[in-house]
This record gives sequence, structure tokens and C-alpha cells, in this order.
Amino acid sequence: MQSVGPPLNQLSVEERFFEVDGGRMRYLHAGSGPPMVLVHGLMGYSFSWRNAIPELAERFAVFAIDALGTGYSDHPPALDCTLKASAQRLLRFMDAASAEPFAVLGSSHGGGVAMMAAALRPERVRRLILVAPVNPWAPRGKRLAPFLSNPLVAPVFVQFASHSRSLRRFYFRRLWGDPRRIPPRTFEGYMKPLKGPDAWRYGIGVLRRWNDDLQELERTLPRIADIPTLLIWGSRDKAVAPASAERLKRNFRQCQLVMMEGIGHLPYEEAPDEFNRVVREFLSAGSDSA
Repeated sequence: MQSVGPPLNQLSVEERFFEVDGGRMRYLHAGSGPPMVLVHGLMGYSFSWRNAIPELAERFAVFAIDALGTGYSDHPPALDCTLKASAQRLLRFMDAASAEPFAVLGSSHGGGVAMMAAALRPERVRRLILVAPVNPWAPRGKRLAPFLSNPLVAPVFVQFASHSRSLRRFYFRRLWGDPRRIPPRTFEGYMKPLKGPDAWRYGIGVLRRWNDDLQELERTLPRIADIPTLLIWGSRDKAVAPASAERLKRNFRQCQLVMMEGIGHLPYEEAPDEFNRVVREFLSAGSDSA
């Protein structure tokens, strides 16, 4: 792991890089204590956690990654974008960062990566926090993913998405329960790494195996049934159906579900104070912050 440059701000959040699968994976590190890794959603990056890192870093050694192929990490051209490969890269990073078991916080597609990583090596994950994670019981994407990843459609979509600011803004606004709550400069922050086609090609790579990945995830869920888990959902989530939350919850023996009323797909953006409180209480109830 290589550290570059001075701390990014007065909270001593450091930008670092980790070599994995032929590329440099960027991550942010802050705080000390039991290790915790934050895994963003599809087309997101560590920017997603800017409101959570200061809170979590008070008690944890926090690692917020830009998954390989996203954000300011490298974009290897032949990157394996399957859920399992992403989970294996996450586990290699965790092994390098700390020998202790981690608390893992994953959002949307990152929640699927978190579950798969826990299923591959349950001993590396002490707690799971899943924010509207992709799951086998959420219908959205099951038809759209094969269409967008079709070899005839994908190149056109990548070019259009990487050049159409209006399309990106339309998609972004749909992630909020109430778009009036989008803070200034948030859209610009998310869009900075998405101006070229590379990140969109990564997204297509994820979609290419979407349905197969969800089937594999369903088969692996029994392996993580005993990991204490927190599910957080927004009741107005248009990306991952809130109705799928209860069905997912049944796969865990120790699982708390928090449904945030009127909130969309990104509760850590739309209601950061409430989100941080819920996460903090869940972690404080166990031994992670002891």
C-alpha cells in the first residue's frame, strides 16, 4: 500500500493506493481502532462516504475504497467485473489492510459485493451494514441489465452516457426520494470521474453478468446467516425495491431492518445525520467499538 500526498483535510483523511489485479485501487483512510471498509455502489466512488467518514473515524480505522474500474482507481481494460471477482479483490485489500475481522458497509451493488465477500470468507467479516443492497428479490435490473449489456447496445449507451450531461442528471435525481434535498455540488462531485467512457464500460461489465451474479449470491447467503447484519433502506428507493428488504432479511438470524421514510436510494446522502446515528447505534450494540 502506498500513501501519496498530505492529508486531504484537517480530519487526516489520507489518499492511498493498493495494487491489485494489474491496477492501482485508490482508497481513503482515516481514524484508528477496529477496521471498517466502506464499499460504494455502481457508478459511485469513495466520495459517497464523505459525510460518514468523520463520524466513523472517531471509533474505527476506516477504509473507503474506489473499486478497481471506478472513481480515481485504474480502469484495466480486461477487468473481471463479476460479483465474485469484485469480492475477491475486496478481500485481498482487507487482508493487506488489517489482520483483524472487519465491519463491512456496502451500498447498492457494493452491498452485493460485501455479501459475496462475507460468503467467501465469513471469518473476515464481523458485522455487515447493507444499504439497499442488490439482491435476488429486487426485480429492477433483471431485464434492463441484459438489454444494456447487449453487444449491439452497449457501445452506443457508453458513448451517449459519457457525453450526455442531461441523461446523467436525470438518472442521478431519481436516486433521491426528494430531489430538492440534493446538496449543492453533489452532482458535480459524483460526475467528475464519469466524464470519460472507462467508468461506463465498467458499469456495462457489471451488468453483463447481473442475473447470473444474483443467482450465485442467493446460493451463498446461507454461509453468512450468522453474521450480525443491519439493513438500511429508503421507502422511496426506485433503484432497489424496498419490498425486497423483508425477503432478504429472512436469510439472517441476527438482522435489523431500518426503513427510512421518504428517503430514496442514498440515505447517507439524503439524510446523513439519521444514517450516521443508525449505523453508530448498530455498531455500538456489539463489540466493534469496545
